Amino acid sequence: MSESIRTRVLRWGFNWFPAYRGTGARIDYIARDFREIRIRVPLTWRTRNYVGTLFGGSMFGAVDPVYMLMLIRTLGPGYVVWDKEASIRFRRPGRTTLFARFVLDDAELDAIRDALTREASVERVYTVELADAEGTVHAVVHKTIHVRRARPLP
Repeated sequence: MSESIRTRVLRWGFNWFPAYRGTGARIDYIARDFREIRIRVPLTWRTRNYVGTLFGGSMFGAVDPVYMLMLIRTLGPGYVVWDKEASIRFRRPGRTTLFARFVLDDAELDAIRDALTREASVERVYTVELADAEGTVHAVVHKTIHVRRARPLP
């Protein structure tokens, strides 16, 4: 699915937002329905650590807000979405640009909506990999996202 004008403008704005810009990462693509986002974290003087590899904070900061934002946009205003927990596992040093792809499918969104018809809140765990251009994984991030209805169940 291609980007819309709205998601392209949002991508540009997000890339200029100081908190995200400070990570050194860039969002390359936001699908018009917000179900796919792609980012890259280049190895530059701003993202390089003391030993010359990608700074772990840049890798983590690059992926930190993405699933929460995707769920806010795809579920809509009837839901409250918060990051609850995160962990990162570094597998190998990042010596080149790393890429990540975030995807939400219909089954996942339906599962969240269905669970919230029976429960007050739900927590979902998402995994994203930061990999180089050849597909070698350099870091794995697990994000726990808390979702509840904006109005409590009757």
